[in-house]
Amino acid sequence: MDYSPPASHASQEAEATPRSASSAVARALRLLQASDSESKLQAARDIRRLTKTSHKCRRQLSEAISPLVSMLCVDSSELNEAALLALLNLAVKDETNKIHIMDAGALGPIIGFLQSRSCELQECAAAALLTLSASTANKPIISSSGAVPLLVGILEGGGHQAKIDSLMALYNLSTYPDNLSIILEAQPVPGIVALLKSCRKSSKAAEKCTALMESLVSFEEGRVALMSEEGGVFAIVDVLENGSPQGRECAVGTLLTMCQSDRCKYRIPILEEGVIPGLLELTVQGTPKSQAKARTLLILLRENPYPRSECQPDTIENIVCNIISHINGDEQSDKAKKMLTEMVQVSMEQSLRHLQQRALVCTPTDMPLNNCTSEVSSK
Repeated sequence: MDYSPPASHASQEAEATPRSASSAVARALRLLQASDSESKLQAARDIRRLTKTSHKCRRQLSEAISPLVSMLCVDSSELNEAALLALLNLAVKDETNKIHIMDAGALGPIIGFLQSRSCELQECAAAALLTLSASTANKPIISSSGAVPLLVGILEGGGHQAKIDSLMALYNLSTYPDNLSIILEAQPVPGIVALLKSCRKSSKAAEKCTALMESLVSFEEGRVALMSEEGGVFAIVDVLENGSPQGRECAVGTLLTMCQSDRCKYRIPILEEGVIPGLLELTVQGTPKSQAKARTLLILLRENPYPRSECQPDTIENIVCNIISHINGDEQSDKAKKMLTEMVQVSMEQSLRHLQQRALVCTPTDMPLNNCTSEVSSK
């Protein structure tokens, strides 16, 4: 996922015409080669503005990358920040520039800025790593550079936006399989859970938190860490109930992975967090993957996970009734029963609509009337 700088950071100047844009590009490159700091600072600011929305300008200004990386190494936080923001915009949605920035040596200074006492520099560095980590070629380089523990540190103690960008960067890195063990060694779960508790459950941040957790719980260390965090499992259940469609899919995937790894160990802790109502809803209203995962998890959560006899087939209703009978607490049980009733009602309505659609397909010209499915009367 590429990072786009907030619109509030952009210049308020009007959109340039093609001719004026070309002259502005030439001017920025000329200023960047000047010896005085003020010219370089103005050049970086101009490059940032020009590349905010224009892919063409990103291509034209790619030769500015090396001079901008050199500006990251000077002893001036003002120049550092301006150069970093210009590089960030050059990298957005431009794979070639992402790789060129890394090749020019930007990673070392950026890692240094992650440790800066300046909140602005730290935030810019986290945003830069988020953008650079979107490139598959950069993922193993970043993870082997020592950046991961620093991103985890910001996730736990940085500013709000820096936390989110660090989380997104860690997620990007996690999609390269060899990086998962490196991320786990940095012990990111407490920070992930804390951010998940504090953010809106339908937000992109919550979605990426649960996606990252789904990958981490495929390891025993990740499962143990989540169980050790107070309210950790409940935070996942909360996203399962209230998250975005993708977030809910990742949340049910997280719980399913845990239960499949050791049903005896994780079944009761998951049930105790009131997961049944959310699972019931997912079996009807979730994405296709969510529905399949929710059904599988419901089977694992019942008292006896093995197939029943033909007299008691594995319908969702039978599975859930078995689970409800072993739930402690009237409130949880009542809520689950209510959800089951609603689920059955929705299922019946969907079946009715399906029959109506099939009836509409049958017309007198298609087949004999006596072979046509009866149309359901309107109510």
